Amino acid sequence: MSDLPPPGSTEPVSPTPSGSPADPTAPPPPATDPASSGSAGPSVPAPGPAPADPWADQTGYGPSIPHQPGYDAQPAHPNPSGPATPADPATPPGGGDPAGWTAPGAAPPPSYPTPPGYPTMPGYPAGPPQAGWPGYPAHPMPGAAYPVAAGPGAYAGWFPGIDPQDPLVNPPHAGIGPWFARCWGALQRGWRQLLPIVLLTQVPPAMVIGVLTLVLSPDGQMATAPDGSPVLPEDFWAQTLGFYGAILFAGLIFGALQAMGWAAGTWVIARQAAGQPAGLGAAFRYGLSRALGLWGWTIVVSLLVTLGACFCLLPGLYAALALALFGPVYLFERRDPVGRSWRMFHSRFGMVLGRVALVVAALVVATLLDVVLSGISGALFGLEPMGAVGTAIGAVTLTVLSAVVAAPTYLAQQVGLVVTYAEQRAQEGPVTAAQLAAELG
Repeated sequence: MSDLPPPGSTEPVSPTPSGSPADPTAPPPPATDPASSGSAGPSVPAPGPAPADPWADQTGYGPSIPHQPGYDAQPAHPNPSGPATPADPATPPGGGDPAGWTAPGAAPPPSYPTPPGYPTMPGYPAGPPQAGWPGYPAHPMPGAAYPVAAGPGAYAGWFPGIDPQDPLVNPPHAGIGPWFARCWGALQRGWRQLLPIVLLTQVPPAMVIGVLTLVLSPDGQMATAPDGSPVLPEDFWAQTLGFYGAILFAGLIFGALQAMGWAAGTWVIARQAAGQPAGLGAAFRYGLSRALGLWGWTIVVSLLVTLGACFCLLPGLYAALALALFGPVYLFERRDPVGRSWRMFHSRFGMVLGRVALVVAALVVATLLDVVLSGISGALFGLEPMGAVGTAIGAVTLTVLSAVVAAPTYLAQQVGLVVTYAEQRAQEGPVTAAQLAAELG
């Protein structure tokens, strides 16, 4: 009977097997070689080894990490999507990935050339921007580090053009030690000129005010009324007004002399630091040319400090510290000494406060010496020494000695303020002792 379905039927009929059923677990029969069988037909290429699969060793979403000596093997991904596949022998030695990933410790792959169509922008050289290139300022923006590397005897972060060995200008970030060294160097270079200037311009006003205090200070003891209340001595208010009026007048008159001394000393310090001659006569001539202007600004600052002290002692002390650099500002810049000193003090508050506090410490030492000698004078000659010739001579002698002993503190005050001003100028930009000496005129 025929195995074909009847005409018009649509149901398929499976062919009847001619032998035993095939074993599903049996291996496939070997391929027939056309050359050996002699049968005609197209040639079929013999199968070779399978190509290397670049992703055969992947167990997740990232590249495989080869095992490192001394570390436990870890999966390439914390949540592998399937069982790990054995490493393909075609993987390059060293754990490199064919896709371009480099294992830790292996040599980095060569850099890729710039794709065509993306040329380098003209006008900007390759590499990091350097100071002085177009579009890049020579000095840093506010708050940025200065583009200067540290060298021998230098500190990183300086403005270009600052000499670390400058005898007057303490570079930025140098610290308090080099500041002391420059103050001491200025004293060593100029004490032969500075000491006569101080003795002639700062000590005489102190002597005169001390003697006026001995002569005109209100005397007399507090009396007691019949009802037990204290009574002021006779003519107390007249003596008090006369005393303070005389002291104020002497301060105003001798203030011009002191201003001349401050200007002359500053001129000597700056010129000697720059290696220029600084004779005593030329120093006094320069001081005389700047005395009136510096004296006027001294009066203004004294009024501001006194006004602050009238409200409370602390505002007056704060004003004295904040305006301490008005003298060097006027001599070197000759503009807005009060405002410039105030801004310098607050722009680098800790630094300027520390330097000025050291200068004030020298004045405190002079005040303590005066108090000690005044106590000795009172113990030896009494509270009213001007009543007799012998006690008057002794009291005046101790007063003069007190003013002379305080002369080194005046030197320390002047040198400290000039070096502090030079340091603050270096914080704002490059400056040298020669430039400061030229600014004095």
